[in-house]
Amino acid sequence: MFYRETELQDSSLGKIPREWDVRELGDKTLTDIVAGQSPPSSTYNKKRLGLPFLQGKMEFGEMFPSPTTYCSEPIKVAEKNDILLSVRAPVGDVNIAPFECCIGRGLAAIRAKADKLDHLFLFYYLGREGRRFEALSTGSTFKAIRIHEIEKFSIPVPSVEEQRTVVGVLGIVDLAVAKTGEVIAKTERLKKGLMQELLTKGIGHKEHRQTPIGKIPEEWQVRKVSDFFVVETGTTPSTKKEEYWRNGTINWITPTDLSELNGKIQIRNSERRITEKATKDTSLTLMPKGSIIISTRAPVGYVAVLEEPATFNQGCKGLIPKNSHEVCSEFYCYYLLSKKQMLQNISGGSTFKELSKQRLEAFYLPTLPFSEQERIAEILSTVDSKLELERNEKAKLERAKRGLMDLLLTGKVRVKED
Repeated sequence: MFYRETELQDSSLGKIPREWDVRELGDKTLTDIVAGQSPPSSTYNKKRLGLPFLQGKMEFGEMFPSPTTYCSEPIKVAEKNDILLSVRAPVGDVNIAPFECCIGRGLAAIRAKADKLDHLFLFYYLGREGRRFEALSTGSTFKAIRIHEIEKFSIPVPSVEEQRTVVGVLGIVDLAVAKTGEVIAKTERLKKGLMQELLTKGIGHKEHRQTPIGKIPEEWQVRKVSDFFVVETGTTPSTKKEEYWRNGTINWITPTDLSELNGKIQIRNSERRITEKATKDTSLTLMPKGSIIISTRAPVGYVAVLEEPATFNQGCKGLIPKNSHEVCSEFYCYYLLSKKQMLQNISGGSTFKELSKQRLEAFYLPTLPFSEQERIAEILSTVDSKLELERNEKAKLERAKRGLMDLLLTGKVRVKED
């Protein structure tokens, strides 16, 4: 089906097949370009009166735009299947208009002429060229690209038949990515439902009672975090002292590390590491494996269990179980994750929220048999493992798609038409 091109020619875009042309987007035989213009705010509404109004990338969904505002008196209109290009803050993101819509100053609509240019081929090609658009943008407060620069933007143009063949191949990969995304979404909903059920009702309980943390099984009790855990605070060793950081071997966890776990509750490594000298000089607590780390500043509520001993900065707190035979860290990690909004609500601060040690220590947790804690954590961990496999599969497909795009959209590899 695929074969590597050998008959190439030089062009402004590099080597391309001899049968291909290089044309500018402003070529009227290929496209029409509509620069967005925002109508008066008095014409905006959320009552679905008029056309959906898109202002920029903020309304771009994973595949199609998701409008929240409508405009009763549109000035500039994109038609269905127009390529929507973000022309300011940020520059270069693309999407497809799935319906007729009003476009504001943050967008331009590129309308492909079907007899010369397949709109999906154009979408795929522009989707990989964001950096080229960004390089053409100007501005100090925020970057923007002018319509003139868009019109001068060069693209490769194979025959329409070959464009559609390329689109067909990439569409198959897109479909696989979308299906995997649907499975991920369903599994995430399953996890959310299981957390709500298991963390409040437990396993096999029939009688429940009202408590400060809501309804829980009759057999469960309620106690404070400080009854289960020793709560430790963190700090940042001086970044001016090279001996604290150079060749560091000890994990030093920050809220950023926790935010990048993508749903997992275990953390093994940190982006930065400190030395033993740093821990001694700054009295940082080396948290043992199995401790819980929770972000308590900017933002509040990311939680993970340590797979390796670690220290942490002032944006986190550490929870060391007082009795490892009574406390399943994974269970309480899931429980704290389920209470993220509540933890944020009890945090103080005006510029940014911060959860104090005192308030965290006073936070209520359920008390239940260790065996039940383990069973609940095991169920939720199984779902997390499934989610990780699915996310890895989606990432693998997305990498394969990017590789195919690089080959097919430049003509380095071509598809034989049946």
